[in-house]
Amino acid sequence: MGGVRVRIAPAPTGFLHIGTARTALYNWLFARSKGGKFILRIEDTDPARSNPQMVEVIIDSLRWLGLDWDEGPYFQSQRMELYRDYAQRLLVSGYAYYCYCTEDELRERREKALKEKKDWKQDRRCLRLTPEERQRLDQEGKPKALRFLVPKGKTVVDDLVYGRVEKENADIEDLIIVRSDGLPTYNLACVVDDLEMRITHVIRGNDHLTNTFKQILIYKALGTSPPLFAHLPLGLGEDRSKISKRHGAVSVAEYRKMGFLPEALINYLALLGWSPGDDREIMTRTELVKAFSLERVRLSNPIFDLEKLEWMNSQYIKGLEADDLLQRVLPFLQENGWFKGDLGEEEREWLKKVLLLIRERAHKLTDFVNLGEFFFSSQIEYEPQAVEEHLHSPGVREKMTLLREELAELEDFSAHFIESALRALATDLGVKAASLIHPLRVATTGRKVGPSLFHLLELLGKEKVLNRLDDALRLIPK
Repeated sequence: MGGVRVRIAPAPTGFLHIGTARTALYNWLFARSKGGKFILRIEDTDPARSNPQMVEVIIDSLRWLGLDWDEGPYFQSQRMELYRDYAQRLLVSGYAYYCYCTEDELRERREKALKEKKDWKQDRRCLRLTPEERQRLDQEGKPKALRFLVPKGKTVVDDLVYGRVEKENADIEDLIIVRSDGLPTYNLACVVDDLEMRITHVIRGNDHLTNTFKQILIYKALGTSPPLFAHLPLGLGEDRSKISKRHGAVSVAEYRKMGFLPEALINYLALLGWSPGDDREIMTRTELVKAFSLERVRLSNPIFDLEKLEWMNSQYIKGLEADDLLQRVLPFLQENGWFKGDLGEEEREWLKKVLLLIRERAHKLTDFVNLGEFFFSSQIEYEPQAVEEHLHSPGVREKMTLLREELAELEDFSAHFIESALRALATDLGVKAASLIHPLRVATTGRKVGPSLFHLLELLGKEKVLNRLDDALRLIPK
């Protein structure tokens, strides 16, 4: 089915919303699964709200996610003449008319109807103007918008997700297709672009269903068939309301900054309202493309579960090769002031071992900053509870003093010999190894829990371990 052509058309009024990213992904998966084309279009017809800087942010976010496009980006702001031509066609054919009513006048009539407890819809007053009245209004310089004349009957959408959906045209107001400032509205520009770009399938959120009825009417007025439509149930926050700032991060850029991997975010978003038909959760991009179909989009609104996303991200982090892990984590460490400049080979190898050691507890790339802080900082911060529990217990000063002496004697400061020395001392003292292990961890990391103690001590190195033991001994009451 090589003729498939789909698009994603964000407006550059802000960052790429996570919901828009999911819609882009579904379009991309559909195009790739059908051997079709995925097109990027920037809907920037509103100069007051469009931000050129946001265009670059949106493009960068799509690239980071790996959603490569085959055509574009097209910019609506560069296609104004095209929209004007189509608007003129609708006017000449009788499917559109000029409306001179201002927002204030329409609001006044609406409020009057409400006070009289009457239903109100746009009353087509300007459709009944005589040529002379229109000429007079034009001579007076009164602003005018172009409205689409909704015909009688009903409009049907054979939706690829929801099935057949109908709406009486009497419930659709004559919509403005060109504003009084000459700029096209969303519904006109969208139809013209989809028509000119030969879009075969429009896959978008179900909040656009009301627009779909209007757009189908415009397609028919232009004497052409509309594309096929698939409306996606919207992802919701845990309180079942539309995802917004109060639910936390809402843009792709924020998730990137939080330390999520693009492949994990893609995997999670794909399964947010769609199923491959089995119980698979971790799926590669290739597997997603192979399994994707619109028939498996679920009708219920999916709930965005940050905890589940973090779990999935941790699985991808665990699967990274050491060099790849280093490349992904290093920018976050550098942002925190560590490892400035190019790393030497020895430093790279050491850092890879550190990251591999602590990654079992990492859910996000940013976690490596906190989990590895005691490796990278010259001074460590002690957790008060850890100090109270393990450095202020009876006899700990004597144990740590003896342990320091044993560790200082080691010629081979590797995990195996460190562990052997500690356990031998515990046997000599007639105590459990844990009574040495826990205070040693707090003394060298400042924390109660962490990765394998003996391996982290090896990576810290003998000099740093002994210095930290000295610092900790000064904290222990005599």
